[in-house]
Amino acid sequence: MDQKTVPTMGAQDSPDAVYDARTLGTPKMLVFGLQHMFAMFGATILVPTLTGLSVSATLLFAGLGTLLFHLISKGKVPAFLGSSFAFIAGYAAIAPMLPDEAGNLAVANVELLPYACLGVACAGLLYLVLSALFKAFGAARVMRFFPPVVTGPIVIAIGLTLASSAIQNASTNWFIAIVAIVTIIVCNIWGKGMVKIIPILLGVIVSYLVAAAMGEVDFSRVADASWVGLPVLWHNTVFSLFGDGFNAGIAITAIITIMPLAFATMIEHIGDISAISSTCNRNYIAEPGLHRTLLGDGLATILASLFGAPANTTYGENTGVLALTRVFDPRVIRLAAVFAIIFSFCPKFSAIIEIMPACVIGGVSLILYGMISAVGIRNLVENHVDFTKSRNIVITALIIVLSIGIAYSAAGAIVIPVGSITISLSGLAIGSLVGIIMNIVLPGHETVKAFDGTEAPGDGKESAEADNLPLEGPDPID
Repeated sequence: MDQKTVPTMGAQDSPDAVYDARTLGTPKMLVFGLQHMFAMFGATILVPTLTGLSVSATLLFAGLGTLLFHLISKGKVPAFLGSSFAFIAGYAAIAPMLPDEAGNLAVANVELLPYACLGVACAGLLYLVLSALFKAFGAARVMRFFPPVVTGPIVIAIGLTLASSAIQNASTNWFIAIVAIVTIIVCNIWGKGMVKIIPILLGVIVSYLVAAAMGEVDFSRVADASWVGLPVLWHNTVFSLFGDGFNAGIAITAIITIMPLAFATMIEHIGDISAISSTCNRNYIAEPGLHRTLLGDGLATILASLFGAPANTTYGENTGVLALTRVFDPRVIRLAAVFAIIFSFCPKFSAIIEIMPACVIGGVSLILYGMISAVGIRNLVENHVDFTKSRNIVITALIIVLSIGIAYSAAGAIVIPVGSITISLSGLAIGSLVGIIMNIVLPGHETVKAFDGTEAPGDGKESAEADNLPLEGPDPID
């Protein structure tokens, strides 16, 4: 089944949408792939920077994980899998960074990191369990609890939650960040041909060059790095633990501490797939199905963790690129994955990416994260969600306020101690759970069409305005 036979979300395809990038030619497809690769770089390499994991291994398994995800999801979902931020607290709890000579916590805890990776790999197993449940009982039974009044605010919250990191990065040098923003806007609005549809890549290149000209980039690390190198070292892998020095106590602690984090990431996965579906006007929840996307995400996380790379997750940055360029062909994402794999074997290239100024990443991210939230708003508008109804206002308000409020609080999460175990739930996880529960409890459930064309049952008080699942994403800036 190709892109055109994946069920739509209820609206006609936009005439400028591209579902088969082969019609654009190979050179353009390669450039689109590079654009997606650069879009994910900033956040993807930040996770190993904060945890002490290998940047090269991170790039390798972001690429391999994405290809594995596409294989399992029948090559239909244009999603890129990058480093997950949800497990950073788990790494910090099991393998905290060590102080350097200046007292800064900047040295990787190489002895304990493999134990943390073991915990993350076990967390990935929970994806497989949930995937099996979706397969056994059907997505329609689950997705009846995710009408537009729930999925729309969740998608909005995803973009707004990410926004703080974009502002923080951009604030390191607002001039360069603005250069990136202006470049993207100018290229997308007034650009012609390829310039109009690769604004993110051009924004990165132009602002990076401006930063270098202003002396904001130190290229000494690039000069010292070699051209070719192995991205994975044995002592960084989980397999290195199983020898004479294996500590069962630390391993069990890591598993118990980190596994519960998967509950939050699995909920976020559903929101991400909903966002991609809305953006592309394709019902990926129905085909290839949440059981396949969850399985792909879980197996990618297990694979990456076993070899010393961060957990993988579907990336909002690349969803933003989809919304901006309107090129929805998953082949382009797979090209980005191949590029990431190739460049993971080049330490010199990894160094170029690592030294990319935060302001460049921030400027580009401001556009991308805003596009994600715009998808959620479009979701509500196109489905005619009735905000004269108190239940819809309450559900939307709680999802957004809890998601954003908790994320921006001092703790950044809700911490729940359970005996000797501490479970940390992100604001997005809490907001999503509360929204789902309120939609069940409050009277006047919206009817959502099941994926076989029938109506999923409500409580007998269904409203007609939401008879369809979320519609397409926003039009490009024009």
